[in-house]
Amino acid sequence: MFVLLGYVVVIGCVLGGYAIAGGSFGVIVHAAPHELFVIGGAALGAFLVGNSSKTIKATLKYLPTLLKGSKYSKARYLELMALLYDVLVKARKDGLMSIEGDIEKPGESAIFRKYPLISADHHLMEFITDYLRMMVSGNLNAHELENLMDNEIETHHHEAAVPAHAIQAVGDGLPAFGIVAAVLGVVKTMASVGASPAVLGQMIAGALVGTFLGILMAYGFVSPLASLANQKVDEATKELQCVKTTLLASVQGYAPAIALEFGRKVLYSTDRPGFAELESHVKGARKAA
Repeated sequence: MFVLLGYVVVIGCVLGGYAIAGGSFGVIVHAAPHELFVIGGAALGAFLVGNSSKTIKATLKYLPTLLKGSKYSKARYLELMALLYDVLVKARKDGLMSIEGDIEKPGESAIFRKYPLISADHHLMEFITDYLRMMVSGNLNAHELENLMDNEIETHHHEAAVPAHAIQAVGDGLPAFGIVAAVLGVVKTMASVGASPAVLGQMIAGALVGTFLGILMAYGFVSPLASLANQKVDEATKELQCVKTTLLASVQGYAPAIALEFGRKVLYSTDRPGFAELESHVKGARKAA
């Protein structure tokens, strides 16, 4: 929603300012289709050349998600930590082996089914259940587990950031492709150097539209998308770090409530639930169960 609103603001302010200054839209309307064909086509070709098939598919699949709002909210974090609390309390009360069935078949687990928002996220569920399974096995100490978690989170972050880097690369190239379009317009103008000054002026103005469009598309449309994608990647990574910190605190012997506090402190302050708020939510969830 905000992406589309931002695009409307960019177009409205740029073209509105041009209109207020007395600019004529005739030149832009006449030249824009040809310039956009050159700039857009060159950018698309460079995108295909500069990325593997995996990156291209991942980027195209990721683009629609940028139009949606962030799923990482306080409500989601409250549900995540309530889930972790229930699992750790059961493991502490009945022993680690008591959660083996929940881990192996989370879709049939009464604990996991209580939290559909988290259960619907396949990658997050896989991360949680994999490390709970290692905790049940008892073969890894806290340091080994932390190192493994860090490596997986780093891999996830790098993989998730691939579309953002690809989009940013396109944004970085658009001003240069705008110059290419402008140079082609100048070449065309120089070939008609014998024409009247009025005609030459129109042709030069049309050539400069290429530079204008390249810069506008780069800094008004594409690069902001790359920035948004990076923010979403950071949020996804932060959620995994929350799980990691909570589970490691449990492995080191802390009570579930204290382990939860370790995880809560990792979250960004804008979405982090307060101590009393988290405690109230966890107790409410257990009573409802």
